[in-house]
Formats: sequence, structure tokens, C-alpha cells
Amino acid sequence: MAFLQEKFLLLCLVTFCSLLFRVSSRGAVYRPPTVEPLTNHFPRIPFTQGMSTLFGASNVHLKNNGSYVDIVLDKTSGSGLVSKNRYYHGFFSASIKLPASFTSGVVLAFYMSNADLFPHNHDEIDFELLGFAKRRQWVLQTNMYGNGSVRTGREEKFYLWFDPTQEFHQYTILWNKNHIVFLVDNIPVREVIYNQAVSSVYPSKPMSLYATIWDASEWATSGGKYPVNYKYAPFVASLTNLEIVGCSMPRVNSPNVVSACLKNATALSSLDPVDGEEYARLSKQQIIGLNWVRGKHMYYSYCKDTIRYKVMPTECNVR
Repeated sequence: MAFLQEKFLLLCLVTFCSLLFRVSSRGAVYRPPTVEPLTNHFPRIPFTQGMSTLFGASNVHLKNNGSYVDIVLDKTSGSGLVSKNRYYHGFFSASIKLPASFTSGVVLAFYMSNADLFPHNHDEIDFELLGFAKRRQWVLQTNMYGNGSVRTGREEKFYLWFDPTQEFHQYTILWNKNHIVFLVDNIPVREVIYNQAVSSVYPSKPMSLYATIWDASEWATSGGKYPVNYKYAPFVASLTNLEIVGCSMPRVNSPNVVSACLKNATALSSLDPVDGEEYARLSKQQIIGLNWVRGKHMYYSYCKDTIRYKVMPTECNVR
């Protein structure tokens, strides 16, 4: 009887622990808090409707009537997509599955930029997934530039709480006049709140959405210390569940493009799908999720880099 009781208690303990974490190839990974899935608020569209090939056409493979796409890096080229329109504010999301082989030097970027129109004064909001070198796991980096503020990198880096090579995970950018929120599987990992301290570097001009895979050996691996090993090529990233909603305008190659989004600030709310109260600030659930990610998984923030910055950027001093 005692043996059966001990066995029963052990089974209960294992079951309880399984609710707290799951095991991946990298060890125990704690289960994140539950949050409202904002990605359920907006429609999914085919890549053929929302995006066009940017480069590496032979390495862009559309599937299932354009609802899926593989973008590939091999010895010949990387590849990438760009949105057919530019957007001012909005909600931008895709589910992504990353290459599983040795990926040092490989970077998958899902980001917004207007560098093509404003090469010396551009804005940018970045998700960058960096292939593994030493730790044998992908790293998530977020960044933001506004009005050409590229000399002050605003990077934050995270270890993921899942294996991004085994299944699809959602990467989302929410951008409006109140804040910019980076979300992974609907959990906020970073929030940039608009205020006076950050106003000069807060993205303020319409941007395109990009998804690219490329050889970043020199940039992402300590000056080429761990370059891409093409013995493991091709490196295939798969994307689906594309959501692109915002105040849009056609892609016109002129910095003089002015949209109805910008002509009349009072009318913006009717054109901006994320201008409402529910998108103005994080909910209690989302704040719990944000604190969980930043407390357990963030390992670098520019606001804590006293070696790089003798004088911290102004927004780092705002509580």
C-alpha cells in the first residue's frame, strides 16, 4: 500500500510539473502566461495579396495558393518579400518556422522600414532572429530607429521559451501613436511608449513591411567569427498567417508621398485600425506576460549597456 501511495504521489508531481513547463531539446522551458490573442482581431491574407518578391526570386516558394511561403538562403542568394503598400500605424504579423540545421550567421528579419525613401532619415521597427553559434539556439533581437537614429542602437535580446524550428510561432508588431509593441505568440516582449523623451526617435513616417533571410556572418557573428556554413544549406524559413492592417498607401518611390493618413490628424482614428482604446495600452494580462518574458528571457538591453553608452539615451531614464 505504501508503495502504491508513493507511486501515486510521484505521478501527481509529474503531472503538476508538466503544467508548469514543457521540455524541449534545450531543457525545461517554462510555460508562458495566458494572454488575449490580438492576432484573432484581424484577418489573415495570402502572401500573394499582401507582399511581393523583393530579391532572390528563385528562392521564394509560394504554396497553398499563396497562404504559405518559404524563403530560402543558399550559396546563390538569400531572399525576401516586401509589402505591396506602405503603412502608417497598424498591426503586422506572421507565423514563422525557422531552419533547424546549424544556422550560425543566418538571420531572418521581419521588420518595417522606409530606408528606400528616406536613406538618411529613415524609421525602422525590427524583429531579427539570429541563428545560433555557441548556445545552439536561435536568439530574438528587437530594435527601433526613428528619423535616422541609427547611431544609437536600441537593441534588446531574448532567449526564446520554445524551439522555433519545430513549429510555427507568431511574431507581431503593433504600432500606433501611443506605443510600439513587439509580441511573440501574442505575448508582449517589448513596449516602447511614446513620450517626450523618445519623441525624436519614434517612427513617424509610413513604412513597408519586409520578411528576409540573408547571410549576416560579418554582422551577427563577431565580425565573421562564426560564418554561415553552407554545408548545411539550403536554410529554409517558412511563413504563414500573414496579417497586414494599417492606414495604407501605394508604394511610390518618392519621399513626397503624402497619404490621407497624414493629411488630417483628426481623421486618423477612422483610418487607423489600432487607434482604439483597446490598443492604446497593455492590459493587465499583457503586462504580466511582458514582465514574465523580460524577467526570465531577456539577456541584453541597450538601456543597461554602460560600456557602450557613457551617457544613456534619454528614454532610458524615464520610469
